[in-house]
Amino acid sequence: MGHHPLHYLDCSATTPMAAEVQAAMQRCQQEAWGNPSSLHGFGLVAAEQLERQRQRLAALLGCASGRVVFTSGGTESIHLALLGSCPDARSGSRLVITGVEHPATLAAAELRRRSGWQVAHLPVDRRGLVDPERLRPLLAPPTALVSVIWGQSEVGTLQPLQAIGSLCREAGIPLHVDAVQVVGHKPIDFDALPVDALSLTAHKLQGPRGIGALLLRDGVALAPLLGGGGQEGGLRAGTEPVDLVTGLVEAVALSHRRLESHGGRDPITPLRDRLLQRLLAHPGLQLTGVDPREQPAARLPHHISLLVRDPLGQPLPGRALVHQLWRQGFAVSSGSACSSGEQRPSPTLLAMGYDSAEAQAGLRISLGPWHGDALLDQLPEAIDRVLASPGF
Repeated sequence: MGHHPLHYLDCSATTPMAAEVQAAMQRCQQEAWGNPSSLHGFGLVAAEQLERQRQRLAALLGCASGRVVFTSGGTESIHLALLGSCPDARSGSRLVITGVEHPATLAAAELRRRSGWQVAHLPVDRRGLVDPERLRPLLAPPTALVSVIWGQSEVGTLQPLQAIGSLCREAGIPLHVDAVQVVGHKPIDFDALPVDALSLTAHKLQGPRGIGALLLRDGVALAPLLGGGGQEGGLRAGTEPVDLVTGLVEAVALSHRRLESHGGRDPITPLRDRLLQRLLAHPGLQLTGVDPREQPAARLPHHISLLVRDPLGQPLPGRALVHQLWRQGFAVSSGSACSSGEQRPSPTLLAMGYDSAEAQAGLRISLGPWHGDALLDQLPEAIDRVLASPGF
């Protein structure tokens, strides 16, 4: 089976670059390789390409009345939103985040805490969903900012963004949303969303690594994290990588066309649903996150997450299963973190109420647009072989 993308099932981690993206980047590298800040012809060609791509991205994501700031990826976008927002806020202000945020958000929140802010965690239920009503009391002073992960990378849960955003609007509190897992899988109309800042990255949707963007509502005050040449409207210094920007926008355009030609739905959804059905027929596999058969709109359309148990019902270490499945030629992911060779429970599963052993038994399967029906037999059979193997 080797390293064929057909057997790569870890698209929530990263994706192989699309041929169209590579071609667009290559053209840009040949024609618009200058520094967009330079005043000569080479610089002007690069500057024109950069602004054309910025306008194209704004159009694709419905950000006509806001700003598009290019960054090095999701992590930097999240840091810029969380650390640059509310530059005039007093020490003692409060940031509200959910109990299932990405480590980038947790790291930025910790930096705000060290600078004198308070950080409050909005709890989630067994499916990883927040209850917007529990947010309401947290929107009182001294709260100055709310940040929510829209699509949870580990368990696939989509938060009720409309309800959360409406409450923040009512209270006059700015809302940042981490949409890294969502862009490319759902149509985005930024101007219509009740959010003030939205983070995205290219490499989750067949674009290049090292480039992302922050969409900003017009009028949002933001202080830069990186000073220098004053690029990106003074919000992010550093010579813009016009070729990477071109790759990001081409990847968003590709996914946009795919969604549009399927009535706004990700065409991978039916395959994900059939694969999930097959996998849940195995007594050792249990779904985590929202069940898409009950709430299809509350789960990422390309995402399956499972807990794995032995015949006696005991949780099995997810990482061991990842290694064994790779021997069968399949690349999947385990939810829990690994440091210095030791497996630790997943903070996300712990926040959802799973115990420590269960929180190490996570398995994540995330699909790409190139996957097809062959998976329906191949993957369940490979998991069967692994779980039936002696000593596992």
